[in-house]
Amino acid sequence: MAKAPRFARWSSAVAAALVMAAPQAASAAQPLDNGSPAAAIVDSDVRQEEALSTTEAGKVITAIDRTRDNIGAVRKTTKLDRVDIVFLTDAARSEGGPPPAIENKVKQHQEDVAELRQEIEANALLFNAIDSRRVQAEDVLAVEFDNPGKVVIYAAAKPPK
Repeated sequence: MAKAPRFARWSSAVAAALVMAAPQAASAAQPLDNGSPAAAIVDSDVRQEEALSTTEAGKVITAIDRTRDNIGAVRKTTKLDRVDIVFLTDAARSEGGPPPAIENKVKQHQEDVAELRQEIEANALLFNAIDSRRVQAEDVLAVEFDNPGKVVIYAAAKPPK
């Protein structure tokens, strides 16, 4: 019988080791035994409110302009006292999307907004906060860190029913 090339034998051994280690690694990453993983991770007061984008346009546009700075804050966030999710109901996709002023600002900062959304998805605390209110990362327009321990997330979405 022909000998397998050295690389093929080595890669098979590594693959087998990874498969064997994967279940233990996954279980060590996040305990899910309390039945509410979002509560275990978020451990913050998550509040929601509904608003019209025309009413909140100034705040949203200012937050979008600060997206580059807020990306760093999202990366560093590990604990928050309060997460406020502001549903801009008239800016939801089902309503035609954000008004032109906000949409143009999002396009102007398109790369930064896309990176912000990725960082939110990568941050367990913030991802679980928006997920608990059924907000998709792609609906997040901006975030604003008001006070230490508090973040406001502006979403072009409608709240869950």
